Amino acid sequence: MPIYKKFIALATTLFGRSNAFKYGFNISPMYRRSTGKILSISEDMLSVTIKLPISYKNRNYVNSIFGGSMFSATDPIAMTQLMTILGDNYVVWDKSSEIFFKKPAKEDIYATFTFTENEIQEIKRRIATEKEITVTKIISLTSKDTSITYCEVHKVIYIANKLFYKEKVKQRNA
Repeated sequence: MPIYKKFIALATTLFGRSNAFKYGFNISPMYRRSTGKILSISEDMLSVTIKLPISYKNRNYVNSIFGGSMFSATDPIAMTQLMTILGDNYVVWDKSSEIFFKKPAKEDIYATFTFTENEIQEIKRRIATEKEITVTKIISLTSKDTSITYCEVHKVIYIANKLFYKEKVKQRNA
């Protein structure tokens, strides 16, 4: 077993799955560079809330939050969240993303990534019959009270049955 998987298993045992996810992301250099921070994760992993504070690290030329910081703070969350919820029998990849800027963010901004139990059951049902699918999640980056939307990120996520995916890759490489 690779060392990072051992670390994840240990952290999950000690702190619980959602806390391991939260603190793992928040100390990860990959995620820290986005200047985003995970604030909370529900025990069932269905809801993740992030904060992107405005700071000297992410201000652009016009003193608003750099769009690349908005994009990178949202990039890994939905895919990783879905991987964790679905478990080891599925392959989950980001397929594409688009960002739509609504107005300049000159204050701290927030986003909540939510999957419902119905969405998860529908994904599993579709995978059982279709073997591979894509789902689109729309994430809004807003003010703390959600009254202002600064941008939306549309994430297209690929999900497949793991055995189907392995066979597909095997055939492609043959």
